[in-house]
Parts: sequence; structure tokens; C-alpha cells
Amino acid sequence: MARRASLLAAVLLLTGLWLAETQAAAATPPPVELSVMTYNVEGLPWPVRSGRGEALKAIGRHLAALRDQGREPDVVLIQEGFAKETADLITLSGYPYVARGPKRGQRDPSPFSKDDKPDYRRVKYRRHGEGLGKWRSSGLWVLSNHPIQWVKSHAYHYCAGLDCLANKGVMLVSLQVPGLPVPVEVANTHLNSKGASRVPRARNRTAHHLQADELKSFMQQDRTPGAPLIVGGDFNVKHAPDRFDYVMEDYPFDVVSQYCKTRPKSCDAEISFDGDAPWLDTQDLIGFSDGARVSLRPIQVAAMFDGSAAGPVLSDHDGYEVRFRLSAHPATDLAAAANQVSP
Repeated sequence: MARRASLLAAVLLLTGLWLAETQAAAATPPPVELSVMTYNVEGLPWPVRSGRGEALKAIGRHLAALRDQGREPDVVLIQEGFAKETADLITLSGYPYVARGPKRGQRDPSPFSKDDKPDYRRVKYRRHGEGLGKWRSSGLWVLSNHPIQWVKSHAYHYCAGLDCLANKGVMLVSLQVPGLPVPVEVANTHLNSKGASRVPRARNRTAHHLQADELKSFMQQDRTPGAPLIVGGDFNVKHAPDRFDYVMEDYPFDVVSQYCKTRPKSCDAEISFDGDAPWLDTQDLIGFSDGARVSLRPIQVAAMFDGSAAGPVLSDHDGYEVRFRLSAHPATDLAAAANQVSP
């Protein structure tokens, strides 16, 4: 009798597992593709730059032409969108959803406590922009084909040199992407420059490290736990392994160029990944992190606005586009489902 009961329990357990697997397979949607471009548009106003208004409008028109062909990026992360013509770029591009990063007046506290406050004098090179106030916003924008549910942002407390004239920071948006069970979160940032800041290297490097600390703190506190994540922007790490390593230390995302370099067959790379560290050949990076219910994998990488068929050169940066495949995981816990039918 006991043997028959044991056999029945085993049959019920296997049946429960089979039913759970069947239900999970039926509930799992097909993969979704999402393309993200990060682009420093060099939208600096006169007298710092001249002629940028027409270039910004041309960027918007080209994005609209791509839209007519069904080839526009799903999401565009803009840095240095300071000039008033950035509004023309956005309007001409045709993206239905737009979010803005920290405005000129936004102030956020340092993430450091009194006990671990860094030994950093915030105003040291006044003739090179420090202590003169914020003349511009963060210059950060997110354009999206998909609804933006909410926006969060943080203006960096620390800066160096001419970078202090802009309210640089980070923004985070939540996107409702059709076909996925949960929103995708996308971050956009712009970190302190090197030589362009016009202050000594040690000074701008320290400011860059402090901003990286602020970026990490913001992402830890404001990101939704378990949400799939894409991070892009102008990280100002070109030919600066010390900067890159510091940003990536204890940071929760994989860099696309590193991922594709080690897995060349998984990425259709239309740009060169030659050299030992192609992620140090550019200021612009895109990274990603799996969520609890959605995993991400880069499947295609391409340059845009680089003088090729992908668009004319309209900035001192190229556009950098990554296409991701997002796969949802079944929400059903197989063990729990099996336990529900066990005697």
C-alpha cells in the first residue's frame, strides 16, 4: 500500500512539473528587439560653437528620414543638447515620447556622508569655469518610440573646469516596450571631460571619479530592483583606462563592446572592434544588465552619423547604435507549481 502511495505521489509530481512547464512555455512571449543609439550632438551654443543650430536641425531631419524607412533607432540618448535648436532636432525627428535630464537649476546633494566626504575643493580654478554657476542644463535627453512611464535624474555635485558651467548628471527613464512583461529602464549620462575641461589632469580625473561614485549611488538607489537595464552616454573614457576601470568597478552592467569582443559570433558588428580594448577607442559607451524576468543580449552594433550611408558627419562624435534582443522568462515557479499538486 505504501509503495502504491509513493508511486502515485511520484506520478503527481511529474505531472505537476509537466503542467508547470507547459503553462510557462505558453505564457512566455517571443523575443523583442530594441535599438538604442547614444549620440553627443555637440549642441553647444554661440560663442562656444557657431553654426550648430543648422547641424542640430539636420540631425532631426535625418532621423525623420530613417523613420520613413522604418530604420530609426527605437531610443536615442542625447548628450550636449544645450542649444535652443535641440528643440528643433526633437520636433523634426518625430519621436512621440521625450524626457529631459537635470535642468540648469536642479541641485542634488553629495552622496557622501560627513565621515567619508572626499577631500576635494569644489572651486579651485575659477578662471576655467569653476564657481561661476551653472550656465546650461545637463544637455541630456531621451527620445523614444515607446511610452516613458517615469523619469528620475541626478545633477552631479562635483565637477572640474569648464564642465562646471553645465549641470552635468544622469537621467533614468522607464519604458513600456510592447511584448515584454515588465518595463525596461534606460539611463543616459555625461561625465567630466579631460583636456576640454582646461584644468590639470589630476583635477579632472578626480572629478570624473567622484561623478562615477554619484552615478553608482544614483543607480543603486533609484533603479527598480530586478528591472532590465540599458545604460548609455558620453563617459569620457577614451584612451583613459584609469577612468574606465573606475567607472566599471562594482558597476552592475556589461559593456557592449567588451561583450561583443569576446563573443564575435553573437554580435553583427558593423564597426571595428580591432585592438585589445576597443571600449577605450571612444568616449561613447552602451552597457546592459539582465532583469529578473527579462534578459538582454546585443545582436548588432553600428555607427551612425559617421559620413557613411548611416548619415552625414554632424557632430564631433559619431552616433553609436546597439540593437538588443530581449527575452522574457516565464513567471511560473516550477517547484511551487509542482508542490501545489503534490499530495
